[in-house]
Amino acid sequence: MRTTIRGGHLIDPYNKIDGLQDLYLAEGRVVAIGSAPEGFRAEQEIDAQDQIVCPGLIDLQARLREPGQEQKGTIATETLAAAKGGITTLCCPPDTLAIIDTPAVVDLIAHREAQYQRTRILPLGALTQGLQGLQLAEMGILREAGCVGVSNGLMPIANSQVMRQAMEYAATLGITLFLYSRDPWLGIEGCCHEGIVSARLGLAGIPETAETVSLARDLLLIEQTGVQAHFCHLSSARAVRMVREAQTEGLPISADVTAYHLHLTEHDIGEFDSQCHVIPPLRSLRDRDALHEGLRDGTFSAICSDHQPHEFDAKLGAFPITEPGISGLETLLPLSLRLTQDDTLTLAEVIAYLTCQPAQVLGIEGGHLAPGQRADICIFDPHCHWTFKPEEMASQGRNTPFGGWEFQGRVTYTLLEGRVVFAAADETP
Repeated sequence: MRTTIRGGHLIDPYNKIDGLQDLYLAEGRVVAIGSAPEGFRAEQEIDAQDQIVCPGLIDLQARLREPGQEQKGTIATETLAAAKGGITTLCCPPDTLAIIDTPAVVDLIAHREAQYQRTRILPLGALTQGLQGLQLAEMGILREAGCVGVSNGLMPIANSQVMRQAMEYAATLGITLFLYSRDPWLGIEGCCHEGIVSARLGLAGIPETAETVSLARDLLLIEQTGVQAHFCHLSSARAVRMVREAQTEGLPISADVTAYHLHLTEHDIGEFDSQCHVIPPLRSLRDRDALHEGLRDGTFSAICSDHQPHEFDAKLGAFPITEPGISGLETLLPLSLRLTQDDTLTLAEVIAYLTCQPAQVLGIEGGHLAPGQRADICIFDPHCHWTFKPEEMASQGRNTPFGGWEFQGRVTYTLLEGRVVFAAADETP
């Protein structure tokens, strides 16, 4: 369908576009910006006056739960939540059940993606067989099947020789490693940041060193092997400094931060609020400030949701036995936009952290809207003030600590290859 998006403020950081521009789409692609091509006749027109038009958001960390944990979420429900949040591309870690360590699981995800056609799903393949940290997975076969990188998910690899071999193998194949810095023993029984709040509540803590010890080992091995690596959801000030220094020395690394770590701290646990039980844990105010600084100076390449939907019962019970994770697809954009309100980032910088920069991490086409590019588009009203209500979430998992928060900026349209896959006006009041 030929479509005109008229009157919107187009922000495309990759192409340095920031101004009022009409957008013209045909056959799933952008065909022109500003003025219509000769003979162009739109079959559909979207009024974007007083709204922001930008590339569709790209989320580097989103667990869709399918296959194997459909009681928490399905590809059907979670891609709907993504579309509602303006996200057109999702990268899912390999720790589904079944684990993404064979082409058959990759094919299953691709089939389900094609069935619903709401977002693009890019899987990460398993780094080791069964994520057990013992034998390397067939990375080359997984890449041929459609995996954009490899990871061991949240399962740490204790054996440094296995990690070295994995890096050497991935470097030979030119595959990016997605690494979660988590020591297998430090804080093994912990459930929150080791600090004043854990001491007050009598909870077993997870020290900062659980992140930085693992990070230090991996940085040294990256230096030795030369593999391209991406560090997922860093949470501590020291980790940010370590990555910044390694980047200065020329190591081929990037990193992301979760939207919720940019706003919450250990103090938000309050009196054992299980919605704030996450791994890595919410850390100190000093750590949160350092994460903001990592965005300002470019240490980070992306802001992600780290979406982990859960069924209602998973968050019931004593804090330490509840399951960690936040359902975050629908709060990724509004939480990120909050960074403009405290002058941490400009609006163009926020959009870059959600579009072209994660695309570069993944090494994919996308994240910008030059003529000829896929028409993956997010349109949002930056002036809309609204209250986030968990009961109105599209995600099957409604585990979020942001219920009742007041946000500014709400998605009105999401387009995938020129097709409208979400329109706020179509939602039932």
